[in-house]
Amino acid sequence: MIKILIVEDHALIRAAVARLLADVPGFKVIGEASTGEEGIRLAKELMPDVVLMDIQLPSMSGLEATDKMIRQDSDIKVLILTIHTDEPYPSRLLQAGAVGYLTKGCGTDEMVRAILVVHSGQHYLSGDVAQRLALKSSNRAAGQSELDTLSERELQIMLMIVNGQEVEDISVKLHINQKTVNSYRYRIFKKLGIDSDVALTLLAVRFGILKKHEIADAF
Repeated sequence: MIKILIVEDHALIRAAVARLLADVPGFKVIGEASTGEEGIRLAKELMPDVVLMDIQLPSMSGLEATDKMIRQDSDIKVLILTIHTDEPYPSRLLQAGAVGYLTKGCGTDEMVRAILVVHSGQHYLSGDVAQRLALKSSNRAAGQSELDTLSERELQIMLMIVNGQEVEDISVKLHINQKTVNSYRYRIFKKLGIDSDVALTLLAVRFGILKKHEIADAF
């Protein structure tokens, strides 16, 4: 029996994934978490074999939660399940110790296959993510991506900004004061060589973090 923990902040998605996996012979969903902190706590208490982890979580990101969860238990298998397919997310998560990267657009069969693969001790990458990582590898000689210079927290705040969240909202969700959010924002701008949220959004489009049709919704 493969014991599975789902870490996903959207209740409907979490419930849908749990229902799908409940019908798979040999699978058992033993816990659900809506935050990274809760996921870490449940992982310690329930000792799952595989954790399905989202990236964009409130407060603690999926990247940070993955790193802490694996430091807590090196045998746990973290399989990322997210909408984000572009760099630097796949590389960052794999470096943090995740053994698989799956997109939310996958079918049930692929999700089941991915869980079986990572549980067996192998790595699993969805096809589009594997292509992006291969492209990054082939272009590595061209130099470091601007986004590679961002810290984990800076990357998290960048994602929140380009998705239209105000400083006040970011402050509440991350449990930090607004002055700290603005300090991170300044460092992000400085590292990326930009001076506005609009320029940050265009950069996000360039790297595939934000699609062009999403810009109007973000601002």
